[in-house]
Amino acid sequence: MPWSCCAFGDTADQHFTAEKVTKELRRYRRKGPRPTTRGLRDGLAAAGLSHGTVLDVGGGLGVLSLELLDLGMARATVVDASSAYLAAGSDEAANRGRSRSVHFVHGDFLVLAGQLPLSTVVTLDRVVCCYPFYEPLLEQAVQHAERGVAISYPRDRWYVRFGVWLENALRRRRGNPFRTFVHSPSGITQTVERAGFKLAGRRQTPGWSADIFVKAS
Repeated sequence: MPWSCCAFGDTADQHFTAEKVTKELRRYRRKGPRPTTRGLRDGLAAAGLSHGTVLDVGGGLGVLSLELLDLGMARATVVDASSAYLAAGSDEAANRGRSRSVHFVHGDFLVLAGQLPLSTVVTLDRVVCCYPFYEPLLEQAVQHAERGVAISYPRDRWYVRFGVWLENALRRRRGNPFRTFVHSPSGITQTVERAGFKLAGRRQTPGWSADIFVKAS
């Protein structure tokens, strides 16, 4: 689906089934990371944030973490509420010889935040749109970031809003409780900037924005 994001809370295992996750993993192996993931990866590299550690919030398969490890990151922690994602991600990390470099944690980041380490960079690829209230998520995320924050989210455009509305309507008819949201880009930026970060780069597709924030000196 064109506007789908990663899972939120207890709906993750219902929405991201093993079949769906397997298809996504096959696509990644054939075509590489999706545009938002590439945008965050390349944006972090351009900002000089490709070394150290990464906390990958809602990381799914851990694709962004694996890409950043290839660029020079030493360790990654991937947090996701979908057990199917984490099982497939763990297998992929092992296939790529990265098992010792990636730690997978199952659960909702907002519940687990107090147990997770500070990291050089915190990433949220297609995650903000899964939470009805994005401020608590970002406020916790920035507290874990020592140097940078990378976020991708749906752009606030009429066609994006229509796509999200349509997908949510179809999910409702099917009894699927998973929902996605289009949040205010300015609100997202202001929440991160209040924590002492500044926007260092932005890469956009027609539907998505991938933003890089760095700690203000």
